[in-house]
Amino acid sequence: MVESIKSGVLALEDGSVFRGVGFGANKTVVGEAVFNTSMTGYQEILTDPSYFGQIVTMTTPQIGNYGVTKEDEESDGPKVQGFVVRDISPVVSNWRSQQSLPDYLRENDIPGLSGIDTRALTKKIRVHGALKACLSTEDITDEEAVQRARDWKGLVGVDYVKEVTTKEVFEWKDGPEPFTVPGTNLHPPALKRKRYKVVAFDMGAKRNIFRKLTLHGFDVTVVPADTDAQTVRDLNPAGVFVSNGPGDPAAVTYAHETIRELIPEYPMFGICMGHQIIAHAMGASTMKLKFGHRGGNQPVKNIETGVVSITAQNHGFAATKENLEACGAVVTEYNLNDQTVAGLRHKDLPVFSVQYHPEAAPGPHDSDPLFDHFYDLVAQKAAE
Repeated sequence: MVESIKSGVLALEDGSVFRGVGFGANKTVVGEAVFNTSMTGYQEILTDPSYFGQIVTMTTPQIGNYGVTKEDEESDGPKVQGFVVRDISPVVSNWRSQQSLPDYLRENDIPGLSGIDTRALTKKIRVHGALKACLSTEDITDEEAVQRARDWKGLVGVDYVKEVTTKEVFEWKDGPEPFTVPGTNLHPPALKRKRYKVVAFDMGAKRNIFRKLTLHGFDVTVVPADTDAQTVRDLNPAGVFVSNGPGDPAAVTYAHETIRELIPEYPMFGICMGHQIIAHAMGASTMKLKFGHRGGNQPVKNIETGVVSITAQNHGFAATKENLEACGAVVTEYNLNDQTVAGLRHKDLPVFSVQYHPEAAPGPHDSDPLFDHFYDLVAQKAAE
């Protein structure tokens, strides 16, 4: 529960100002104002490294009612710049809860704002696009907040991956333990498979990605984003995975070069930022979307199978279709809301990627079979 009422403000570069009630840390931050349409999973959203540099607004009106638990963190703490909600729940009611959301944000030095018209804010972002913003729970004027928003450099051309990637190579060991299906005494069939080693590039990965890879038959070695190709070869993996991450994919040129070297050598699977990096590595390009796709209810159609999946997404950039087709890629999936590229595969090699988050934390599980598909590609290559 919020201990005391304090004023807070969200100001946008176009001069719009939203005054409300501050919670969390006493702080002033700048970032890109975006919105997420998920109805649950606010803690996973807060701790998703892909949100580094962004001020996230939840479109669901009441947030915080089930509290916070460390087990649900997708990284080592919140990565958002700030957090905006219509109503912060005054009651925390869940048997797993360890603390309230305001306490959690205050402990992690993240400011929040409640009591504003998030519907109006979301509509503004949809009409005008993602905007530079300033969120403050300190005593600053509206004019100062607007100026700080305008002075922020923005996301385009900025490499935020280097801010969130692991600093050293490590073996993923974080369960689930024991390896059983939750609520049963059954072991997932994938755990009885022959296991293969994969190298996972951490561009800002969520923990559930590594859990999913583990559950589907892989032993995961996580490496920093700037790891070179020879270091990967020396680890002797059977496949390569490229994770999600924040910022402009065009700015991560060192990763483009490494992945370009590795594409002919290993089966490869990329998601979100990883998808965009694979596109760049193949010689294609990416573009900034007007307001991006963020939420657990994004429809995607695979044009090769005809299957429509509801997916979890969090990105502000997309691969450019025309460039991809000229570079030897086959576009396999499209976002049904705006027809942007949502999936690709190499026309000749066991390499594929998707623009969404099949690890689904939070989100639907329609895309879970993609991990099985990656396993099959790795197994087939190993058998050659």
